[in-house]
Amino acid sequence: MKRFIYPLQGCMTLLKKDINFVLHLIASVIVITLGICFNVSKVEWLFLIIAIFTVLFMEVINTSVEYVVDLVTEDYHEFAKHAKDTAAFAVLLASIMSLIIGLMIFVPYIIKSMQ
Repeated sequence: MKRFIYPLQGCMTLLKKDINFVLHLIASVIVITLGICFNVSKVEWLFLIIAIFTVLFMEVINTSVEYVVDLVTEDYHEFAKHAKDTAAFAVLLASIMSLIIGLMIFVPYIIKSMQ
C-alpha cells in the first residue's frame, strides 16, 4: 500500500497546482462520453486511450520539470526558461496529436449522425 501513497500525493499535487491537468481530465471525460455515445470500435478505443494518456503523461512531466526548475533557481535563467518551454511544447505536441486522432475518429460519426 505504501507504493500507492506517493503517486496519489503526486496526483493531488497536480490537481491543486495545474489547472491544465484538470482541463485535460475534463476533455478526457468528454472524449470517453463521445466514444460511448458513438459506440466506437475497439481499435478506435485503443487510439483514444493512447491519445488521452499521452497528453496526461506529458502534462505530468511538464509539471515535474517546472517544479525541478523552480527548486534549482528562483532567478530568471535562460536555461530554466528553455527547460520549461520545451516541456510545455511536449504537451502541445501531444495535444495536437490527440486532436488529430479525435477528429479522425469522431468526424465520420458526427457526419453520419447528421444525415
